[in-house]
Amino acid sequence: MKYLVFISFVVGAGLVYLLSSASANTDFFAQHLSSLLVATGVLVAAMVVLVGYQVMQLRKKMRAGVFGTKLTIRLMLVFGLMAFLPGAVVYAVSVQFLSKSIESWFDVRVDTALSSGLNLGQAVLDNLQRELTRKADSMAQTLAEVPASSHGTLLNNLREQYNVQEATLFTDRGKLISFAGNERSGLNPTAPDSAILQQIRQQQTYTRLENRGDKGLYMRVVVPVNLLSYTESIRVLQLLQPVPQKLADDAEAVRLAYQDYQELSISRLGLKRLYGLTLTLAMVLALLATVALAFLISEQMAAPLRALAKGTRAVAKGDFSQVHPVNSRDELGMLTQSFNRMTRQLAEARQATADSHAQIGKSYAYLETILANLTSGVIAFDEQLRVRSINPVAVQILDVQESLIRGLQPYQWASQTPHLADFAHLIATQFQAQPVVDWQQQVIYRGGQNKRVLLVRGTCLPSGIDSGFILVFDDITHLVRAQRDAAWGEVARRLAHEIKNPLTPIQLSAERIAHKFSSKLDAADAAILQRSTETIVTQVSVMKEMVNAFAEYAKAPSALLQPVNLNALVHEVLTLYGHDTSIQLALTEPLPMVMGDARLLRQVIHNLLQNAQDALAGNAHPRIDIVTQVAEQTVQLMVMDNGAGLSEHVKDRLFEPYATTKPKGTGLGLAIVKKIVEEHQGVIRMENREQGGVVVCIRLPIAEHGVQA
Repeated sequence: MKYLVFISFVVGAGLVYLLSSASANTDFFAQHLSSLLVATGVLVAAMVVLVGYQVMQLRKKMRAGVFGTKLTIRLMLVFGLMAFLPGAVVYAVSVQFLSKSIESWFDVRVDTALSSGLNLGQAVLDNLQRELTRKADSMAQTLAEVPASSHGTLLNNLREQYNVQEATLFTDRGKLISFAGNERSGLNPTAPDSAILQQIRQQQTYTRLENRGDKGLYMRVVVPVNLLSYTESIRVLQLLQPVPQKLADDAEAVRLAYQDYQELSISRLGLKRLYGLTLTLAMVLALLATVALAFLISEQMAAPLRALAKGTRAVAKGDFSQVHPVNSRDELGMLTQSFNRMTRQLAEARQATADSHAQIGKSYAYLETILANLTSGVIAFDEQLRVRSINPVAVQILDVQESLIRGLQPYQWASQTPHLADFAHLIATQFQAQPVVDWQQQVIYRGGQNKRVLLVRGTCLPSGIDSGFILVFDDITHLVRAQRDAAWGEVARRLAHEIKNPLTPIQLSAERIAHKFSSKLDAADAAILQRSTETIVTQVSVMKEMVNAFAEYAKAPSALLQPVNLNALVHEVLTLYGHDTSIQLALTEPLPMVMGDARLLRQVIHNLLQNAQDALAGNAHPRIDIVTQVAEQTVQLMVMDNGAGLSEHVKDRLFEPYATTKPKGTGLGLAIVKKIVEEHQGVIRMENREQGGVVVCIRLPIAEHGVQA
């Protein structure tokens, strides 16, 4: 399109130039005017088709909503108006000027002046010709009066006398007789042709102006020379005299001007039409070329804007890869370069943001992984002491749903989870009392089903984006129990060691005293001695049993784990109790195997049944229920009675050594049971029943292979 418009513009300019030049060149005008008009018309039609095609393209782009189309149309209108308005003014003025100028060319005074000038020049030339004719007649008369033999000498004298450039004497047949000329004359005189000779023979004078090319304009006069002797024919005298150069030039100029004037006068209507058509074609070509050129210029101006609009839409969608070539150094080029720089910076910023987000995500995932795998509960608060995050361990320890306390302050927890009231009050009090000081405290948490011992630590985060408070707490219940069990084990071991050593000597000494002195005393004293020694031996036996219990508690169980049928163990233990009707069985069949030591598990079942029977002493309707079932991927054993239940002061110390409700109990039975259950990776729970009595629940892991048939 660009090259097509350029070619059309150049061809149009050339045709307009040729049309404007045709009127000044008559021959070119006559030969090529029609061709030039046809070629110009064809070019105008081609330009109309080109502009129409451009308009159709703009219409399609406008319907398609192509960015920059309205700007292109506006620029085409602006350029078209800029070309049309001045062109229309110039066109109107030019047509009016040409019309008046052409009419002024053919004024009557100009015609009269040219005619007068032409007549004046002709009169001067006629006068010169008459003068030369007179000289020729005079010279012919002189030559006719003298003999023919002296004509050669006399001709030269006459030429000089009459100041003629060239004089030649011919026969009536055109044969050269004599020639006389000055230094400007040629060596070969021009003989008159037969027509001239025929005219001379008829006694007629021949005069003519002749243009001899480079030599200029000459006057030629040919007259007859009638000899006195009738025996000879006539001779022919020819005179050649140059017209003065200045006079010849002026006369020729006047003649040519008059001739051109006459030609223009004849074709002045055609000139008007020619110039009007030339101006019209030039105006139309200029307007069409301007519109076509405006289309190209507007397209070139709109192309960077269209590219920028496309890039802007891509940037709005998140695509920062749009980079457009910079084809110019003007403001549009600078704008394109700035856009490219902006997209690169946006791409770099997005990449940096993505990298930062990825790093933050990794850090967050890493932190979440750490918090999720911590054995400590962690709660993060903001500056207003509202819960911002809580890890799964904290949810498990507190036995609370995260959604219930997230975004709430501690004093608001009680409305959602009442068992958190004491714990929340402690947290709020500590953070308000020591907002910038780290604090630590061990508390008894009674939320959920079990009592827990928590070690709570609080700290204030540094001021900044993530300022606030952090609460970290650990469930140290098992640690406290382990420490307490270890302490009691050490006490039991030392007591067993210290007590066991003197018991046997005491028993042996008492038996020896009774054996040695019973025969030497009277009956009354012997009876007293017998009763005393029996008392000593009995108490020593009791103390031995206590020492054995101490030793058994202090010694850690060494379980040999293997698949065990728990229902079979229950039946084996019950054989020791005969046909006790108070014991009721509710055993699940089939029951999965558990990994355990049969010997230790029998001791557990026996201790639980013994405790239940002791708790039912004095009960009119004693009842013991033994239940086995599968619960939460474990095997559950429950021993329930309908006794008096547990008192409040021993609830929290059931599995501690020497914690007992029996008058003669050692308080080590449940402690040993708990140690055996923990050795089997199980858990034990003991609590009061709603209908009265106590339930002891033991859960043991299921063996990987083997199910009771």
